[in-house]
Amino acid sequence: MCGRYAASRRPEDLVGTFRVEKWEPEETLAPDWNVAPTKEVYAILERPVKDAGDRRPVRQMRALKWGLVPSWAKSPEGAARMINARAETIHEKPSFRRPFLSRRCILPADGYYEWVTGTAERDLEVEGRKKRPRKQPYFVTPADGSVFAMAGVYEFWRDRTLPDDHAQAWWVTCSVITTEAEKGPLGVAPAEGPRSLADIHPRMPLMLTPERWDTWLDPSTTDPDEVRALLAAPPEGLMRAYAVTTAVSNVRNNGPELLEELSGPEEPVLF
Repeated sequence: MCGRYAASRRPEDLVGTFRVEKWEPEETLAPDWNVAPTKEVYAILERPVKDAGDRRPVRQMRALKWGLVPSWAKSPEGAARMINARAETIHEKPSFRRPFLSRRCILPADGYYEWVTGTAERDLEVEGRKKRPRKQPYFVTPADGSVFAMAGVYEFWRDRTLPDDHAQAWWVTCSVITTEAEKGPLGVAPAEGPRSLADIHPRMPLMLTPERWDTWLDPSTTDPDEVRALLAAPPEGLMRAYAVTTAVSNVRNNGPELLEELSGPEEPVLF
């Protein structure tokens, strides 16, 4: 799964990396080293610009709320439970199947946090059952230092309790798409600890490599089989993982020190 990530890159750098055509500086977000559900996050997407004469899709960078609210929902309650969409079932789930075909986005990150658990706990996670408290946090990031482009979907929700001209009448929310964690060796593994992403957690965000960005963002790509083909896992060995401070487990903690690499785990971990 993806329950916490870091997003500290400058918006100007993201605009250049993703060839963004439209970005509103007033939507600038502060660097965030501990992004938690329901926070606003940057998303790269393509859609026509509102009130523009040209209806062609324009690549934009927008600030969206993390935690998808389906368009048909009566209220935004429960958004914090809709932060992830499973790649294996996204095409058939009522909350995600329409956004999956026409409202796809990229959620840029430095990387994501995951907490290593024992074998028995991981088995419960695979089965979708409750597990015991998490233990040692690890930060997972591209080994070459590039941006971690997480596949996502976004949706619009209308708050019918507010008038049309109210600033909060429309919500734009998003979810991260997750897939089965890689079982192959990490590109850079810690001296002590997990040797693969699957050793850390059975799920991981789906990373989109640059050659897939254009097709993924193109809203005219709506053929279900073609879109599902884009959910294929990237090549293995592109990621590194290292232990970080357990301070990241508290959402109130936020700063670059959360990404500092530890020489070894702070908490006892069974691999």
